[in-house]
Amino acid sequence: MVVETKLMSLEEYLNYDDGTDILYELVNGELIPMSPESYQNQQVSISLIAYFLRLGLPPRLLVNQMAIAVTGGRATARIPDLTVLSEDLALELQENNRSIILADMPPPTLVVEVVSPNQDKRDYRYKRSEYAARQIPEYWIVDPILDKVTILELVEGLYEEQVYTGEQAIASPQFSQLKLTAQQVLTGI
Repeated sequence: MVVETKLMSLEEYLNYDDGTDILYELVNGELIPMSPESYQNQQVSISLIAYFLRLGLPPRLLVNQMAIAVTGGRATARIPDLTVLSEDLALELQENNRSIILADMPPPTLVVEVVSPNQDKRDYRYKRSEYAARQIPEYWIVDPILDKVTILELVEGLYEEQVYTGEQAIASPQFSQLKLTAQQVLTGI
């Protein structure tokens, strides 16, 4: 006997509440529970938020764990570790009152994913193509497991990547004033 899983729409996902604090991504219509982030992953994300604040970005442009609707064959919503919003997107989100960036909204300026154990395929492959299709201009993959930071810049619909390790200074296409090394990002600045 084959049991079929009922696939969710994006609207069902937005209204879903199982009474727990479990955070879910929606991947091709299926709810995927996200395991709690490690202390190291949380420190990377929080440190980057603090760094962007010191660069002068207003707090309203920095969010963590906000869902982003991405295109695909079935409904998919990803939840990056850090999202830097554009002014236009922040304004739309204030008017919308939902904690999701919908497909008809402007894309965020930057998304950051911190790789968790056994999740490298998700961050390096699947999210890369989904974020490119969503036209997100810059995507960082911070990989504490492999000790590297990959900066992806959207060029003509595809991401071009630059990998940084150790004391190499990161070059951010969207934030030219950034003065960080890969090591600083990986260790929580």
